Amino acid sequence: MRDMWRAKEVVREMELSGCELSVVAYNVLIQGLCKDKQVWEALEVKRFLGEKGLKADGVTYCTLVLGLCRVEEFSVAIELLDEMVESGLVPNEAMISGITEGLRRKGKNMEAYDMADRGMRMGLVLSSYVYNGLINSLCKDGNLEEVHLLFDSLSNKGLCPNEVTCFVMVDSFCKSGKLDLAYDLLGKMIDKGLKPSIGSYNALINGYGKLGKLNMAESLFHEMVGRGIEPTVVTFTSLVSGCCKEGNLMLAFRIYNEMIDKGIMPNAYTYTALISGLCRCNRMGDAQELFNKMVESNVPPNEVTYNVMIEGYQKDGNIIRAFQLLDEMTEKGLVADTYTFRSLISGLCCAGQASEAKEFVDGLHKENHRLNEICFAGLLHGFCKDGKLEDVLSICNEMLERNVKVDLVCYAILIDACLKQSDKGMLLRLLKEMDDQGMKPDNVVYTSMIDAYSKAGNLEKAFQLLEIMLVEGCKPNVVTYTALINGLSKLGHVNIAQFLCKEMVGTNSLPNQVTYGCFLDYFTREWNMENASQLHQLMLGGCLSNTVTYNILIRGYCKLGMLPQASHLLVEMVGNGFKPDCISYTTMMYKYCSGGDIQEAIGLWELMLSKGIVPDIVAYNILIRACCRYGELTKTLELQDDMVKRGFKVGRVEHISPRLMPP
Repeated sequence: MRDMWRAKEVVREMELSGCELSVVAYNVLIQGLCKDKQVWEALEVKRFLGEKGLKADGVTYCTLVLGLCRVEEFSVAIELLDEMVESGLVPNEAMISGITEGLRRKGKNMEAYDMADRGMRMGLVLSSYVYNGLINSLCKDGNLEEVHLLFDSLSNKGLCPNEVTCFVMVDSFCKSGKLDLAYDLLGKMIDKGLKPSIGSYNALINGYGKLGKLNMAESLFHEMVGRGIEPTVVTFTSLVSGCCKEGNLMLAFRIYNEMIDKGIMPNAYTYTALISGLCRCNRMGDAQELFNKMVESNVPPNEVTYNVMIEGYQKDGNIIRAFQLLDEMTEKGLVADTYTFRSLISGLCCAGQASEAKEFVDGLHKENHRLNEICFAGLLHGFCKDGKLEDVLSICNEMLERNVKVDLVCYAILIDACLKQSDKGMLLRLLKEMDDQGMKPDNVVYTSMIDAYSKAGNLEKAFQLLEIMLVEGCKPNVVTYTALINGLSKLGHVNIAQFLCKEMVGTNSLPNQVTYGCFLDYFTREWNMENASQLHQLMLGGCLSNTVTYNILIRGYCKLGMLPQASHLLVEMVGNGFKPDCISYTTMMYKYCSGGDIQEAIGLWELMLSKGIVPDIVAYNILIRACCRYGELTKTLELQDDMVKRGFKVGRVEHISPRLMPP
């Protein structure tokens, strides 16, 4: 500080003594002032140069710009840079680098990019440190278009970011779903002589796995190994996860075993990916076995693992086991979240225990857990399914009190319930509420309304809604078209339904099993089994058949009394990889019972039980009525006992005594 004061005094004395100082002397003074962070005084010195007949040179501007950057006065630095260019002087690399790096450190990444681009257009090449830092920051901000342009500009000048920056670029492109650009970037890295990192390959393998492009993921894996890069647990887990998401469990477990053979131990993410795949395929026994193995291998399950298991048991209908897992994870100090709670709430509601689900939600609120719209949507769905609209409105008010927004999904559930109960007044109120909040019905809401009017036979109203939907820019999907096709088929307008099906294909909404099932149902109701069989064969060829479509055919043959053909379908569906369900057997039992062939019906019943198929209340009613009618008292009592054991309530019909039945 004292030296700086002395320097200023020397300059002043020289000026007073009449010495003619050059710009060099003043530049020395400016440099000292800037170094001492007295940048505004340095600018004053530069301003006085003109009065002394001197002109600022490149050193003057460079020193001042860097000084301004040091005190983070970037806007003034840029103004000075512009002034320098206007005076015919050319900025140097240090000035552009200083401003670029300074702006980047302040989080002004786009301004930093513009400055670096300006430098390139001036023919200036900044340091690799500046470029690497800028690319990293742009990637973090998601400015990937600018990253790509900057990378191409550097490549054209024969420059290339370092390995770490290239990994950041590949990883960022992968996370944003731009996998082809990431893959192209990896190729360019290799062409530039850079050795790709394991991180770059892992990012690409994970990205392609998530998109279901397993062939590409495997190809990258083999390419990586071919380059002498050893796969890690992350690499194998990415492949396993991709396979599980595509339902290819056989390949997933092959990779898992290969990983263990190489001495690479699976981590929590590996186990969770496999458990999730098993849960998706309803293989809860295998999922539980792997979960136990995970614990035995000293790999602690995390919150995601427990959430996957809880959701799996919920979808499997085992809500008791789901709650046991909740208790277990809490005991281990793991924190349940909205993902955990929504599965449990939905599970209770699906089991017909909406009131218990509400009690569970109330308990969570007392424990200060904050639930989101998805949790409440499950609760709303449960009460709507039970037709308890008053309770539903009460839950909506509770949501608002707890600052949980009633979103479009919740409104869709409410509107669907109103339609099923034909409550037009409530429907109009809900639609007005949505409009008041600036919400427009989406294709789920429109489809629910179209489906309701189609089922009610009001096709005119259904097609009016389709027109409104299109005008509002809401694109109908396969469910929308299928709802209309179902309504048309039920009323016998099969020609119009076929025309609509063709129109549907033209909009890239391909018909599914349910769509073709509408036509199949029409043919069987019209006793046209020849057309029905032909259509089903086509569906089989297009992998569009399932147990439901077979049941439609079985019902058609039974209505015509063609029981041998119906029995043949039971065998055929098993041969084609489909499992007959309770409806498959009940449909045929009903026909045997109505024809007086009680022994054949009982034989089918026994076959159904031997296959592990649980009978429903309808199946019990049909067989008990028939046994009562034809004097099978022992079988009647046996069926009643079996009903009680399975938790069914025996009603009036099941208690009818055989002697009261007509012969």
